[in-house]
Amino acid sequence: MSSSNQTTPAGSPGVGERLREARMEAGLSIADVASRLRMQIRVVEALEAENWARLGAPVFVRGQLRSYLRLLALPASLADSVSDAVTVVPPALTPRTYTPPMQRMLDKAMGRAVYVVITALIAVPVWVATRSHVDNTRPVETASLGLDGNFERADESPRPTRPTPVTASLGAMSKRAPLAAPQAEPAPPVDGLVLRFSGDSWVEIVAPDGTQIEQALVRSGQERRFAAGEVGRVKLGNADAVDVLRGGDVQDLSRFQRANVARFTVSSDGALAPASE
Repeated sequence: MSSSNQTTPAGSPGVGERLREARMEAGLSIADVASRLRMQIRVVEALEAENWARLGAPVFVRGQLRSYLRLLALPASLADSVSDAVTVVPPALTPRTYTPPMQRMLDKAMGRAVYVVITALIAVPVWVATRSHVDNTRPVETASLGLDGNFERADESPRPTRPTPVTASLGAMSKRAPLAAPQAEPAPPVDGLVLRFSGDSWVEIVAPDGTQIEQALVRSGQERRFAAGEVGRVKLGNADAVDVLRGGDVQDLSRFQRANVARFTVSSDGALAPASE
């Protein structure tokens, strides 16, 4: 039987050496083996160095060994003798720093002292400013000025006697009837044409010669006045909200109105007549 078929315990010296020699004979580097087996390079190095504790549990070690042996055509039975008693080194735990009880009490006391100092630094200036403001609002005592308490104030000095105003005339005036406010005299009637708007209305006013005098939207409360012979034709939208006056008299627009739009002409003497469409 050849030496390659002999079973050698995986935990004994020589397994890692056989892996290394077989890898070198196959012309593979550690990186090539790690790439083909999809292992980390440190795992391949630990297998060749027989550093089982670095790899973890024995089950994991045997599995990695079988994969490596199968790649190099070595007997897979070499991985069956890995002892289950392989010691796995647990990670080192760093103990927490022990603080004595007195040290903890001192730290708490120092924290409270710092809090008190900071509070005092904030509260004392505020208290001083408030106290000074309150002190300034107190009335000044005259005794502190060293003056006699029986002194007379300047505004209480004797004043010359003034004649007493007579109120009888004011009483008589209060009984009189109040004067009526002067009333504004009504504007004299205009011989021409007057348009008074109690609502918004669209107007078109044309002179006798066809010249357009105004074409706009007139707001409620406004008024338009035209001299005699100045207006030739008028068109009123929302005619119900417009009063047309001639010589101070309101004219009836119903005969000129259609669908709340009035159209009429104005003669030279101010007479109104229906306008042609």
